[in-house]
Amino acid sequence: MSDSNNPLFNQSLEKGLAVLRGFGAARRTMTLADIAQVAGISKSSAQRMVHTLEELGYVRKHPQSRRFQLTPKVMEIGYNYLAADILVDVANPYLAELNQLTGETVNLTEPDGLDMVYVSRFVAPKFIPIHMPIGSRIPMYCTGGGRAYLSGLGDDEIRRVLQDSTLAELTRYTLTDATAIFERVITSRNQGYATNKEEMFLGDMTIAAPIFNSNGLPVAAVHVVVPSSRWSMEEAEDKLASTVIQCARGISNSIRTL
Repeated sequence: MSDSNNPLFNQSLEKGLAVLRGFGAARRTMTLADIAQVAGISKSSAQRMVHTLEELGYVRKHPQSRRFQLTPKVMEIGYNYLAADILVDVANPYLAELNQLTGETVNLTEPDGLDMVYVSRFVAPKFIPIHMPIGSRIPMYCTGGGRAYLSGLGDDEIRRVLQDSTLAELTRYTLTDATAIFERVITSRNQGYATNKEEMFLGDMTIAAPIFNSNGLPVAAVHVVVPSSRWSMEEAEDKLASTVIQCARGISNSIRTL
């Protein structure tokens, strides 16, 4: 939550970022009125923000529809994060090896609020219909990577995350009971890996393990995607869990030396 009462807090910058965050898959283009509503600002304020962003090259107006949309320049900000993220550089060789060993898609996710964000991805040669590009967000409570990350936290912090999360039923298999999810996370902590069986997407299962920094705190998670059309969860756990754990440990050991 922003501290707007702090004299150092720049509300204009907050509004500008709110405009950029307002665009997405559900709102690829917007009118000025749309932008004002989504960003929670007045129309005159939206006009100033959009004009500035347009001048800077982050937003453009379609000449026919007169609707605004983002430009590729917005990706520069996200790319700069990835370029500066040492964890991604360290992890990529391990992720590539895990991708080769398993023949399945391998992902690296980092925590942000109540979500995990995709920061690296090695796609399986076999077609997977679910497209999750870099920057995609998934909730912690119902995903393998999220539960793996949570398993490295203390019990009180796990409960806080679950309390703050909207425990929505994304598929008929999604766990939405906070107590049951907490118990699943504790099980993940004890066995060293977490699972997700079609709780986020039907036909999509994951085996995940946490990555720890030199202070023993979780900073990310690696997970392998296994489609239910080719795997059972029992088979995936039996054949892949130890390999995923070894990958996560290798990354953890490498970042501790940096």
